[in-house]
Amino acid sequence: MRLELKRSKVRRVVSSVAIAIATLAAILMPVTPAHAAYGPDQTVSLTVNSNSGPSLTLAQLTGTLAFDNGNTKFRYALRLCWGSGAYPMPNFHISINGNTALYPTLTSTTTAPSGCQVSLFLYDGEYTHSTTVANVTLYVTGGWFYPGNTYNSRTKSVTYDNPYN
Repeated sequence: MRLELKRSKVRRVVSSVAIAIATLAAILMPVTPAHAAYGPDQTVSLTVNSNSGPSLTLAQLTGTLAFDNGNTKFRYALRLCWGSGAYPMPNFHISINGNTALYPTLTSTTTAPSGCQVSLFLYDGEYTHSTTVANVTLYVTGGWFYPGNTYNSRTKSVTYDNPYN
């Protein structure tokens, strides 16, 4: 009987120590931050046309943009069409909060749809900002020659507000 009593006490002590160690480990273990989730994709559609001479489509930027609910990231999937009347190739950049410029890296090219030059340029990525992302502005610039050798360029922009702030 005495042996059974000792075993019972030992089991209780071992169980108590195990619970204490598990509790201490749970308290001291670093908590991993919650991962921010992306909201719904916002449709991007921006067309730049010439404003002198013959009417030319210089560039079209289409695709999607989404903000994360943690307020510091956004992702984009954009396609830049080089209009068949434009020269040279159009360009675009992204402005974060009106003061940080991002020049996305070309991801790939594909066969252009009707109305574009030979290739359609694809830009897919994610950007993490050091502070809260309040808004993102996309700027697209296209150029053309008219009349004769006079070079003209035109820039259009569109701003997307972060719905989480």
